[in-house]
Amino acid sequence: MAWQRKVLRINLSDGSIKTEALNMDWARNYVGERGLATKYLWEGMNPGEDALSPENMLIFATGPLTGTIASTSGRYAVVTKGPLTGAIACSNSGGKFGAELKFAGYDLLILTGKSEVPVYLLIEDDEIKILPADDIWGTTVWHTEEWIKSHHQNPQIKVASIGVSGENLVRYACVVNDLHRAAGRSGVGAVMGSKNLKAIAVRGTIGVSVDNPAGFMQAVKASHERMAGHKGRMAFTKYGTHPMLDMMNEFGGLPTRNFDDTRFDGVKNINARAARTPNEHGHTNLVANKACFGCTIACGRIAHIDKTHFTIVNRKEYIHASGGLEYETAYAFGPLCGIDDIDALTFAGFMMNEHGMDPISFGGTLAAAMELFEMGVITTKDTDGIELRFGNPEALTIMAEKTGKYEGFGKILGLGSRLMCEKYGHPEIAMHVKGQEFAGYDGRALQGMGLGYATSNRGACHLRHDTFGPDMDDQTGKDKAKPCKDSQDYIAFLDSTGLCLFTSSAGLKKPMYMDLLNTACDHTWSSDEIDLAGERIWTLERMFNLKAGLTMADDNLPERLLKTPAPSGAAKGHVAELDIMLPEYYAYRGWAPDGVPTTQTLQRLGLADNAKG
Repeated sequence: MAWQRKVLRINLSDGSIKTEALNMDWARNYVGERGLATKYLWEGMNPGEDALSPENMLIFATGPLTGTIASTSGRYAVVTKGPLTGAIACSNSGGKFGAELKFAGYDLLILTGKSEVPVYLLIEDDEIKILPADDIWGTTVWHTEEWIKSHHQNPQIKVASIGVSGENLVRYACVVNDLHRAAGRSGVGAVMGSKNLKAIAVRGTIGVSVDNPAGFMQAVKASHERMAGHKGRMAFTKYGTHPMLDMMNEFGGLPTRNFDDTRFDGVKNINARAARTPNEHGHTNLVANKACFGCTIACGRIAHIDKTHFTIVNRKEYIHASGGLEYETAYAFGPLCGIDDIDALTFAGFMMNEHGMDPISFGGTLAAAMELFEMGVITTKDTDGIELRFGNPEALTIMAEKTGKYEGFGKILGLGSRLMCEKYGHPEIAMHVKGQEFAGYDGRALQGMGLGYATSNRGACHLRHDTFGPDMDDQTGKDKAKPCKDSQDYIAFLDSTGLCLFTSSAGLKKPMYMDLLNTACDHTWSSDEIDLAGERIWTLERMFNLKAGLTMADDNLPERLLKTPAPSGAAKGHVAELDIMLPEYYAYRGWAPDGVPTTQTLQRLGLADNAKG
């Protein structure tokens, strides 16, 4: 129960559609969503295949709690080999699409091959069709969702789709569902585009059952009561993640102008207070908050742009409300690019949602391009006449749209910072790990974050570990390896349940997750088994990356973080102490000094057979 026990496989090369029973041994060992999809990816493809080849698998995965009445149960993951990194990619999204896929009766949707022509999928319970996408290929995510619902005369259909950026294989293109929720990182949208798959439309009416309804209801009630009065939940509801901008700026850990500084003077113009304060025209940026399926947190922001702003003064199509600024979008378009125009940031966010792109990677790539421009490496002859200088809001908004439409210099920005900077002979300017750009935390100020960035299986990521407490308490690399490793394993488990990671910041602890799972599923996990499941998932992701050709050399940080001391803040004078932390981290994981899991560790996790071949 809770699992639907069914997998849908579609080969886009030959058009075959098959269903199969979910491997329940795998489900018990890997839980669901991120973990279970990783196991299917590992078993189903050669990690050495090119990410954009037809041989790459693209897996849409739900968790056992997806679609239930548990809070935040709308999550799903897209798991594949990522074109931005060449490593395993797992991008998590909320909204309503994941629950709808579960309602249609499927735990996993596994896509292989490549269609000869553009297509989209229509899944209505057990009726599945591969349909021509001629009318929506070359259009935006927003248009695609509207067209599909109108064409099939069913507003209840839930849609996950790509924009023109995904069609043209922008390396950080994402999959967008429900207009502004996204499986956002590592380029999963480019993999979808490489398969000539424009969209997946789902309408499910089967629903989800649980094993122990009475016990599950009690567990849900307890979790709701715990979250209702928790200060973390209340802060998320009122402000979303936006307040992290002030916190990181005051601490001195806010990456600014491509990591040249750790503080940004313009924060007051783009922070959560600015979003709520009327400007000189009486316009307020923030409209409301919004929740995903089944969510009792509602951290999502809805915003609109001042109609007198240069971005939309002659463009009525953008005088509406849509997904607003969260911390990472505000950071990536603001401090990282030196820009303090809140409406320009909001417009760039609209471009990310409408055209289907990861705002963190776009902002990181644009910031690198701005540094190249100010160095004189590129000029207006390269950049379509645009002055790509830090602090230029027009440069941000124009390039966001150009990249989304795959035009002009936007094609170069679509490479991501690593490939772009290599193209211009300055790889040191790209701030990335394994090809993926950094989130809004400087690894010199937050040492554990730096270690987490370096060791993340999907490239630089702030959502794969939690060392925030230790990092705020001490700005050295001391005692960061163990909390990094332990939190990576725990989050790997959480990401596999079908619930949102933010529940852990809103009051839920391991016993409550156990109660929810053990009453929903016809399987009982002990606390130790949950720990092992998380570590097993993390280690299998590592094994995929090793077979894909990554090594310990990829567990690294840019020289700027390793050699140039932080210029301000609590960590002023510090560099990232990765040389201290990484050997300790490998030891805690039971890996050899070269970062390869030992035979003993693989045997303990039940992965020894996976290492063969």
